Amino acid sequence: MVESASMTTPLTPANPLHVLAAASRDVAAVRLAALAPAARLVFRGREAAIGPAGEAFGVPLPREACRFNTAGGRFAFWLGPDEWLLLVPNAEAAPLFTAIEAATTGLPHALVDVSERSVGIEVAGEKAAFVLNQGNPLDLSLAAFPIGMCTRTVFHKAEILLVRHAPDVFHLDVWRSFAPYVWELLEDARRELA
Repeated sequence: MVESASMTTPLTPANPLHVLAAASRDVAAVRLAALAPAARLVFRGREAAIGPAGEAFGVPLPREACRFNTAGGRFAFWLGPDEWLLLVPNAEAAPLFTAIEAATTGLPHALVDVSERSVGIEVAGEKAAFVLNQGNPLDLSLAAFPIGMCTRTVFHKAEILLVRHAPDVFHLDVWRSFAPYVWELLEDARRELA
């Protein structure tokens, strides 16, 4: 019997943004970019499991609402009182999953690999907040939404995780099926600046 490539090679969904990103035109005030693929783990745990999970992950899980911690290319985003999104380079996912599970053995928690659920988009430039506000009601001034803040919110009708990395750099984590919709709406908002 001859094996097909699909039987021996793991299948991963293509990033739905690659074609759109390649066709995107430059707008000086705001840049859109599809972020590199990354592994995503959702951790939920009670008080006793939070510290050990953060130690095993290599980044303390933030305890302050709507904040994130980062170290060595790893990110821990606070999503709720007992829920975090852990973002890591793809190659690190399996060993980290195993390490977190080992560190939290016997403690009430849940750890789920949701890597294929969503993709990342970067919106950067002096008018990044303006473009985001075309589909999001949050006050994105630095005073109201400072660097290091993250929150679940919406962009038009799509749920996103919105993160501020720098004064003019935002990342969106959006479900894969909504990514083209969000990208096109961001492009429409950028056209106002062209």
